[in-house]
Amino acid sequence: MTEPTIRSIDGLIDAGLAQSRDQSALEQVAQRYTVAITPAMAALIDHSDPDDPIARQFVPHIDELTTTPLEREDPIGDLSHSPVEGIVHRYPDRVLLKAVHICPIYCRFCFRREMVGPQGLGTLSPEALDAALNYIAAHEEIWEVILTGGDPLVLSPRRLREMMQRLAQMPHVKIVRVHTRVPVAEPDRVVPELVAALLASGKTTYLALHANHPRELTSEAIAGLKLLVNAGVTLLSQTVLLKGINDSVETLAELMQAFVVNRVRPYYLHHPDLAPGTAHFRLSLAEGQALVAGLRGRISGLCQPTYILDIPGGHGKAPVGRPVVRPSADGRHVVTDFRGLDHEYPPNESD
Repeated sequence: MTEPTIRSIDGLIDAGLAQSRDQSALEQVAQRYTVAITPAMAALIDHSDPDDPIARQFVPHIDELTTTPLEREDPIGDLSHSPVEGIVHRYPDRVLLKAVHICPIYCRFCFRREMVGPQGLGTLSPEALDAALNYIAAHEEIWEVILTGGDPLVLSPRRLREMMQRLAQMPHVKIVRVHTRVPVAEPDRVVPELVAALLASGKTTYLALHANHPRELTSEAIAGLKLLVNAGVTLLSQTVLLKGINDSVETLAELMQAFVVNRVRPYYLHHPDLAPGTAHFRLSLAEGQALVAGLRGRISGLCQPTYILDIPGGHGKAPVGRPVVRPSADGRHVVTDFRGLDHEYPPNESD
């Protein structure tokens, strides 16, 4: 019999993932931010390690009750770019379609933590989903639709198929991208019926897999990724740079190489957003830049993600890796190699 998803502080205590002495404070956290840890993820937690990187991602902590002045409920400005319920239209050629605001597992650093879960924005009603799809149909500049939420793969294959069939009727939409944690958090969901539901005539389907630590890529997860790739779905990665979880060159290198081995193209390494109660996860930009610079030369170019910051207030993403080319006083440029050594370009004739 499969173990149930842990959804309460009592459940965490019974599983040995929380202490009874912390119950009162953790209940306050759970009242504000939803708790859910799937059996697949719970099984990965090393109970002998108080700083286990899997546990840190999903087990609530009393530090979540501390909100800093810089943090905000909508850190990347989704709501300010939402012309109709369920749609975020920030960039000209693409939209987010948020059909559902629930997840199989809840990350403690989530930038939409005020919106997801049973107490959040919920699942779009049939009428609201119809209006969101009609918005996409009416805006012919939309080339890409990004299914996000929440996690769209908590929907049934039937509902996913119906959405894809609606999108298939829109000739201006060429790309459908799915953002999900399901292949690692609940790999049993990745079955042929679900994979088939993600494909539609005339559309290219991409799936952006959210994973933050190499241990998340279990044999079960890898089997699901193989099903997706072999069906024609192109896989990308999304990773959040998190203190105490993946903030070392060694861990990031192992994760990115594991992605590439399993035909997942490293895509974005996100600087953590200013979501309430998440300060204990955030590094400085300078620390993040140093980590990303440390990947250069150490691992293949196939394994290099783009380090990204979502500018607070809804102003979009910006690459924030440390610049390796800068102008010099004589009108040329200085280029820094992967060892940290500087070189002039074009070089002097004698070089």
